[in-house]
Amino acid sequence: MNLPKRSYCVVAFAAFSMMTACQSTPSPSPVQYKNELASPTISYGVRPFYLLDDMDEGRLKQELKSCQGQAPKRTEFSIAHRGAPLQFAEHTAESYMAANRQGAGVQECDVAFTKDHQLVCRHSDADLHTTTNILQTPLASKCTQQFTPAEFDATGKLIKEASAKCLTSDITLAEFKTLKGKQDAANPKAKTVEEYVNATPAFRTDLYAQNATLMSLDEALLLYKKMGVKVTPELKRPTIIPHQGYTYDDYRADLIKALKKAGHSPNDSIVQSFNLDDLIYWVEHDPDYAKTAVFLMEEDNSAKDGKNFDPENPATWKHDLTRLKQQGIQNLAPATWMLVTNKNGELQMSEFAKQAKDIGFGLITWTVERSYPLSSGGGWYYTGIQDITNNDGDMYRLIDVLHQDVGVKGIFSDWPASVTYYANCRGI
Repeated sequence: MNLPKRSYCVVAFAAFSMMTACQSTPSPSPVQYKNELASPTISYGVRPFYLLDDMDEGRLKQELKSCQGQAPKRTEFSIAHRGAPLQFAEHTAESYMAANRQGAGVQECDVAFTKDHQLVCRHSDADLHTTTNILQTPLASKCTQQFTPAEFDATGKLIKEASAKCLTSDITLAEFKTLKGKQDAANPKAKTVEEYVNATPAFRTDLYAQNATLMSLDEALLLYKKMGVKVTPELKRPTIIPHQGYTYDDYRADLIKALKKAGHSPNDSIVQSFNLDDLIYWVEHDPDYAKTAVFLMEEDNSAKDGKNFDPENPATWKHDLTRLKQQGIQNLAPATWMLVTNKNGELQMSEFAKQAKDIGFGLITWTVERSYPLSSGGGWYYTGIQDITNNDGDMYRLIDVLHQDVGVKGIFSDWPASVTYYANCRGI
């Protein structure tokens, strides 16, 4: 590509630090860059206002629209879910930076480990084939399962989906760092690798996929430290454990060691897991970090055997909430739909939320801005309230009940600006 005949800068992330080579413009000092991270120019962008315009007429809409002239500011109520993956490749430096500029006061790194037992930011240790370009690189040969194209019968009917499986533990940290992130997606009907990886959902975008820098946990924690935000690393269950002598206890302990090494105190850290045993481990071995740790809850780990979880029916709940509190669990993070219910056409707090609140759990929830457009009900994240969800603006109705009635302390979002706007308007 021929560059125009003017001064230009090449900007690249190297170990999350901005290194700038300019032909005519002096490089910013490290202090200047640190200040940019810690005090970014926060912007709502246009999306919160689109959501406001799309809301049903009423008191809530008028209250939220009255805040349109406010100055955006950072808030811990706004938790970045893997950065800002509605438009940026998840768990990349660029995604975290976007979330920082949208006012997220808490940043998340889901934790997995590499072949050489280094911790990295990935939603799963088995998603490299859907969240990175690994299948398009020589490292594809190291994947646990090579790409297999889809198969069709003589009539063109799909009889076997395309597949691949690439683990973080298939490659070293150095190899991991050569990859580039992408939107999490795969085409099950693909006949080629290119068709398989080019499958971004229509409601997301590849507009910002040209630069998508993968990060180790250490790099991410240092970036968050420079931002001056809290961190919420999630320990993900590994596909293979123990792994070449590396045990599950090693893995759990290494997460806390990384936090301490990066200078993230218990008050600045919210370690999280869907595995109750992880929380119990931290209660026993790292009690200070356990006080702020969060037990993530969804149907798979919260429904009684043979039952479908019903937030209105305690007979379907796997866990005795009082018992959880006695075990040292202080905070819960149920999926949004577990905390609300449809009562005669009105969105209200669920019985599960009421009991958790009465027992004294700190509550956060996940995830808004993750669903496809809400005109058709919103999918899994709106389970149980789909009949009263029919426009994108309904998301603010959900957020309002979660804040005003349930009393959540924070909400994960794939586009933090939307939650930041609500929180700023409510003075949270």
